[in-house]
Amino acid sequence: MKGKGQHKRNPVATLLGQRLKACRIEAGKSQETLAFEALVDRTYISAMERGVANPSVETLANICYCLGITLAELFEPLTISLKPTGTRRSNTAEPEEIKRQRLR
Repeated sequence: MKGKGQHKRNPVATLLGQRLKACRIEAGKSQETLAFEALVDRTYISAMERGVANPSVETLANICYCLGITLAELFEPLTISLKPTGTRRSNTAEPEEIKRQRLR
C-alpha cells in the first residue's frame, strides 16, 4: 500500500516532467511564476515536474506559451517509446437490452 504523497510514476510522464522543469529553469521562472502565468496551481506544476500529474494538451500548450516554446519544442528532445507502458481499462460493462415497442 502506498503512503501519503507516493504515486505510481509513468515513464512518459517522468520524462516529460524532467523536460518541463529544464525548460522552466532555462526560462528563468519559478514554479510560482509559471503557475500564475499558466493559470494553474503551483502544486500542479510540481506534480507535472515530478511525473505524477497527467496534464491535458491544452494545459501543456498554455505552459509552453508562458515559457516561450512550442509543444513540438517541448517534446522534440524526448526519447519516448510509443509502446504502451501501463495497463489500460477495458470496458466490461454490457449495455442494457433495448426493448422496442410498436407505436399504433
